[in-house]
Amino acid sequence: MEVIQPRLPKGMRDILPRQMVLRQYVLGIVERTFAEFGFEPLITPSVELAEILLGKYGAEAEKLIFMVQHRGGKEKLALRYDLSVPLSRVVAQYPDLPKPFRRYQIAPVWRAERPQKGRYREFWQCDADIVGSSSMLADAEIIALIYTVLQRLGFQQFVIRINDRKILSGIGQYSGVPEAQLPELYRTIDKLDKIGIEAVREELQASGLAGQMIDRLLALLQPGKDGQAALDDLRRELMDYPLAQEGIAELTELLSYLPSLGVKDGFYRVDLAMVRGLDYYTGPIYETVVEKPRIGSITGGGRFDGLVGKFSVQSYPATGTTIGIERILDVMEELRMFPSDVGETTVQVLVTVFNADLMHESLRLLTALRSAGLRCELYYDTDPLGTQIRYALKKGIPFVAIVGPDELASAQVTLRNLPLKSQVQVARSEVSEFLRRQFASEATPPPL
Repeated sequence: MEVIQPRLPKGMRDILPRQMVLRQYVLGIVERTFAEFGFEPLITPSVELAEILLGKYGAEAEKLIFMVQHRGGKEKLALRYDLSVPLSRVVAQYPDLPKPFRRYQIAPVWRAERPQKGRYREFWQCDADIVGSSSMLADAEIIALIYTVLQRLGFQQFVIRINDRKILSGIGQYSGVPEAQLPELYRTIDKLDKIGIEAVREELQASGLAGQMIDRLLALLQPGKDGQAALDDLRRELMDYPLAQEGIAELTELLSYLPSLGVKDGFYRVDLAMVRGLDYYTGPIYETVVEKPRIGSITGGGRFDGLVGKFSVQSYPATGTTIGIERILDVMEELRMFPSDVGETTVQVLVTVFNADLMHESLRLLTALRSAGLRCELYYDTDPLGTQIRYALKKGIPFVAIVGPDELASAQVTLRNLPLKSQVQVARSEVSEFLRRQFASEATPPPL
């Protein structure tokens, strides 16, 4: 019999229990914060009709869509590329949903791109979106949500970069760039942070833009003043360009709300060279970069007012963000940001089996601990206690519970705290409460 080599497709991963514990800790904080901000949960299918996804993201992005088909199937199907287009389909399909519609979705998406650090072909997105409001308060709340999530996860060195697609279009008009070349212009500008201004100049020249156009464009995009001061300068420079003025007014209003929403100075800035790659963005856009380590953006989003209109005569304004859980996990592990109580397992107690005669005593203890809400595992065999304890150490289980003949005679349980290398005997009737107090005195256990 031929043995098949166990392996995975490129860009796909198994997420083993230790990684899942860390992932659940992060997702628990993200989901609780989404709920606190008034967002409600939504699930959409992993597979959409191809016509739903195609024509929404731009030519470069659509090369990465996984097309799928089942034998004999007549419908053209595709794995979802993101969660925003499925959301827009939902809003159009269920027109009676109350507006504004505030939803969050935490689910995997698929992209056929080149795998690299922090970038996979299957990965999870954590989206929060508001559909049905054109108010800049909605965008400001999305930025406050991003800030709150990252603060709660322990990030201290990050910047939420903010721009507006209307400003970018106005800058293109100001520079004399033909409208047909604007998408290419955006893609080149988006590389400014990665390749530098001279390399961007060379790419723009290679695309056929005149030197005078390039000079006017780059003069506006070079880093200088930030925040309202940058917008004030831009307002004067682009006085004759109504679309740019509209974008400047949007960002001015948005920035005015952030201090009252608790977003502190230094954690956000206006970045006129930040583009966001997808074609469906129409207004304010935002992404978050971690200062150290430099791993790229960990959140991204913006206003996509026209996307619902792709599926319905009745369109709605919309804005939202995606929080990149994969890169966040990579950064948190690299910087050792996880709390000490977020261990390698969700199991809190290993109930040992002293010998075959005392098996039922161990089972009764196990049932009592589980009934008290403690996460417990039973060691099935009657191996020596040393073997059972080594098993708990290998899994990272913090407590071992022992019921031997002496414990049975005195109606007690021996508890070993493996991280502290300590041991205590507790009355059988009090053991559940004792353990609950031990875990309550630590940070909240990772969510399940």
